[in-house]
Amino acid sequence: MSRTDFNTLLEAGAHFGHLKRKWNPKMAPYIFMEKNGIHIIDLHKTVLKLDEAAAAIKQIAKSGRRVLFVATKKQAKEIVAEKVAAVGMPYVTERWAGGMLTNFPTIRKAVKKMATIDKMASDGTFDNFSKREKLQIERQRAKLEKNLGSIADLTRLPAALFVVDVQKEANAVKEAKRLNIPVFAMVDTCCDPTNIDYVIPANDDASKSIAVILDVMCAAIAEGSEERRLEKEKEAQEAEAAAPKKEAKPRIKKAVKATVDAEEEAVKEVVAATEAAADAE
Repeated sequence: MSRTDFNTLLEAGAHFGHLKRKWNPKMAPYIFMEKNGIHIIDLHKTVLKLDEAAAAIKQIAKSGRRVLFVATKKQAKEIVAEKVAAVGMPYVTERWAGGMLTNFPTIRKAVKKMATIDKMASDGTFDNFSKREKLQIERQRAKLEKNLGSIADLTRLPAALFVVDVQKEANAVKEAKRLNIPVFAMVDTCCDPTNIDYVIPANDDASKSIAVILDVMCAAIAEGSEERRLEKEKEAQEAEAAAPKKEAKPRIKKAVKATVDAEEEAVKEVVAATEAAADAE
């Protein structure tokens, strides 16, 4: 069963591409027709590609790995922040910092700096600074929070990247490809799908279209995460059930040994009593 349908995508305006003169010929397989100088995306293919991408992203979530969502365009910012945060995945909706993937250790240092400032504020170290120094540190903290706050818990490179508008996020795609990180993306008719591992042909300018695609991807991530949680619970229950059985064997051995020892003692007492009676006679 498909995760979405033709009509849902149609109502969201996912089929509207760009002007014919702006098209990228490499998107030809995903274009249905041209109408009034605008390319119309084949939504039947969008449904198939979306299902394929959702199945792959679900497996990533099920394995416990992270997917980094990148969408810095105005129409997508709030949608991505809201929906992606709900499934606990990192995201970038402000400027893409160059080297965010290829120079990841430096990015981690900046995130740790943010944590250090927070610690200084909580343990009273802040009180030792002048008013001007405090203001500078607070501004620095605000800037770090704006650009890196949403990836603060990303302690290692993501397993995949999800991009809205591959033209605008070209630097993010380049970094991901350099590190062999698979890329999922909404790809419009003006974009080059060559470097995208999971192409989702759709209108990447309309907020409704972006929301529909994000709903499907986030639902797949939620499913994968839930299946992982259930599997872990099952493993824990099985381990717990197996633990008493392992302990039972030593207990049985101890019980048998105690019985044997008691019997030997009883025999010794009987023998001793018999010998004593024989001596008395």
